[in-house]
Amino acid sequence: MALLGSHTKNSHTKNSRTKGSRPDEARTGGRPPGAGAPSATGPSAADRPRQPAGKSTRNLPGLAFAAVGVALAWAVHRLVPAVPMLTAAVVLGIAAAHVPGIRARVRGAGKPGLTLAGKRLMRVGIVLLGLKLSLDDVLGLGWATAAMVVAVVVATFFGTLWLGRRLGLRGDQPLLIATGYSICGASAIGAVSEVSGSDEEDVATSVALVTLCGTLAIAVLPLLHHPLGLDDAQFGRWAGASVHDVGQVVATAQTAGSAALGDAVLVKLMRVALLAPLVAAVAVSARHRRRSGGQAAGASGTSGKRPPLVPLFVVGFLAAVALRTTGWVPGSCLEAAQHAQELLLAAALFGLGSAVHLPSLVRTGGRVAALGLCSWVVVAGVSYGGVLLTT
Repeated sequence: MALLGSHTKNSHTKNSRTKGSRPDEARTGGRPPGAGAPSATGPSAADRPRQPAGKSTRNLPGLAFAAVGVALAWAVHRLVPAVPMLTAAVVLGIAAAHVPGIRARVRGAGKPGLTLAGKRLMRVGIVLLGLKLSLDDVLGLGWATAAMVVAVVVATFFGTLWLGRRLGLRGDQPLLIATGYSICGASAIGAVSEVSGSDEEDVATSVALVTLCGTLAIAVLPLLHHPLGLDDAQFGRWAGASVHDVGQVVATAQTAGSAALGDAVLVKLMRVALLAPLVAAVAVSARHRRRSGGQAAGASGTSGKRPPLVPLFVVGFLAAVALRTTGWVPGSCLEAAQHAQELLLAAALFGLGSAVHLPSLVRTGGRVAALGLCSWVVVAGVSYGGVLLTT
């Protein structure tokens, strides 16, 4: 009805202008003389049809920024191997959005392409992440370890979500931070934000916090290895169960040797596997909220876009896990997919980092920092107890 009313109103206005037009307007096709009239060099700017190519080329500056950011992040990782490439990409993205002379281009012409990288490239990277996980590897760790991982994820997620709401954090920040701490850092935040329709600023703030705490874990956890009485295998499982990003887990666990690194990666990938059911649950919740909102707004004729029950990239992630489990994928293909996944996620995290606005982060910095610290204690404490009970 609103659309019909708008059409009727527009038709009435158009007819009124036609009836009241001057003779000189009729001779120029309904335009006043000199206003948008055709010239010898072609139609005026107002009359030219929009070029479809502009919609695609407007993403090029931002994608170029992302490519440069990935190259710089790779260089930082090569020079300082303890710094994961994904962590470097987020930090460089934040820096690019605040350095004078660059920030205007990043937040201006580069914005569409960086937003595209933060969303679309993130999805592809998450799908390829599934090729790291095999069901045989998970079963090899035993049901006790699997139960420990589920307990850590559930306790961290709901504890962080509850505390974030109690602290009064804005928007979806409690949900996104809880997801990042409990599953796999910035990658999980990007996946959940896709189905929750989260504000870009909330996403950027959550990514910045989770990345910062994960980076600190690289330096702090190895110092606690021996004081906590953990052997190398236990330390590896503790790192895999408590550190956020896969790259940060590798950087933390490698300090205890190859055996610790192997267990850490397997435990971490078990957490990654829980990304699919979590995203599906958030999608169901989002559909319920929007359905309720649509019923409340039924009189105005508005309705929200219904997110899919299981997003396509989550289906792709599960398919990648199943494909890896079959053993049909050659090792060379798995290695190439791993490099591609790292590059895509680095580009996506650079884009998300460029959306961080530090002044806004500072305004809520106290509450965000408190939530980050408490969540860190929860995930580290629960996983430490779980490791001791299962080994």
